[in-house]
Amino acid sequence: MESFSGLGSLTQIVLVVVLVFCLCSASTYAYDPLDPHGNITIKWDVMSWTDDGYVAVVTIFNFQMYRHIEAPGWKLGWVWREKEVIWSALGAQATEQGDCSEFKGNIPHCCKKNPTIVDLLPGTPYDQQVPNCCKGGVISSLVQDPANAASSFQISVGKAGTSNITVKLPRNFTLATPGPGYTCGAAVKEPPTTFFTPDKRRVTQALMTWSVTCTYSQFLAARAPTCCVSLSSFYNNTIVSCPTCSCGCPNKTQPNCVDASSPQLSLPGSSSSTPALQCTRHMCPVRIHWHVKLNYKEYWRVKVTIANFNYMRNYTQWNVVVQHPNMGNISQVFSFNYSPLNPYGSINDTAMMWGVQFYNDLLMQNGPGGNVQTDILLKKDKRMFTLEKGWAFPRKIYFNGDNCVMPPPDQYPYLPNRSHGTSVYVLNLVAGMVTCLILLLFWP
Repeated sequence: MESFSGLGSLTQIVLVVVLVFCLCSASTYAYDPLDPHGNITIKWDVMSWTDDGYVAVVTIFNFQMYRHIEAPGWKLGWVWREKEVIWSALGAQATEQGDCSEFKGNIPHCCKKNPTIVDLLPGTPYDQQVPNCCKGGVISSLVQDPANAASSFQISVGKAGTSNITVKLPRNFTLATPGPGYTCGAAVKEPPTTFFTPDKRRVTQALMTWSVTCTYSQFLAARAPTCCVSLSSFYNNTIVSCPTCSCGCPNKTQPNCVDASSPQLSLPGSSSSTPALQCTRHMCPVRIHWHVKLNYKEYWRVKVTIANFNYMRNYTQWNVVVQHPNMGNISQVFSFNYSPLNPYGSINDTAMMWGVQFYNDLLMQNGPGGNVQTDILLKKDKRMFTLEKGWAFPRKIYFNGDNCVMPPPDQYPYLPNRSHGTSVYVLNLVAGMVTCLILLLFWP
């Protein structure tokens, strides 16, 4: 009996260890090795007290180096602890008013227990604006456009606490952009935020501050990848395509894509149920092609082409992140903006590229103009440079913050070697000798 009891205890310990391991593994899904400290932080600053609540400025800071929020923009939600209401809002608005029937005369802006807030559009009247608002919910990444990497709005909250002790922090924060992908933690009280006056001679501070941290997971954002990579080189005629079904597979019974020659493409309008993706083997909306173009004495040159296979979507403020051992020696990027990313300090193997404003910062929908491209000139690092064993191809490529599907390394274009050339020569020599022998034997 004691042995069975010991066995049961051991089984319980094993189960606990497995459970802890699974929980730890699940928590790493939101970890990005190329941007380990990237997150979106929502800061809530109480600026003044009112008769039944407070006025707060809420700011969404994007601390991600290359992941941004595109149109139609962010949606921020939470759940009130008590029966709080939003009396008014500047720089944003609640998507629903909710049931405000208990109020007489002055009707609140929103009475929902779980409000959802969205940014106002550009062109909003000035008396409804606050600084950093009214961009349609679009927030740039920290590297690409740091001046526009935040969004703010102001709300007046009623039926709430009127002191630091009685105010109760909202819970269950959600951030949609506009789809899923972000997971937000609990609100945490922080030291009050400080502000400089316009003349920089006086510092004021919020009456109360709390913040919420949201992290991104590609697994939550989409069921399948959204981009893939193809490869080619000047020293090999092989073009390595994106892996088959990288982002899904064509469905013949329920069409989920459009043939390039389909008459549907000429229709002036289409419904949301109409497939918008061109039928390809990889079924990815975006493909990045990496071509090793030239090999000089001191430099080597690469051509990067980004193609859009979606007939109904343009990509604004797009960006590409490339990880390669030689990225620290970039001499020139000809048609894109470029910035090195050094998430680990001394290791400089990652570069971020994006379009030049008013030239190619908009990746158009699938068609003649549905691609952007550039050449990259890199100085050789004599300690590591080689064209052998696929070294010249990237280790990782991200498009708009999502990891793209790479071909298997064993399919990379190989560098013709001497043994390969020798074997071909021997085969040609043997074939020539056999031909001569046949001619000598059967010549009349």
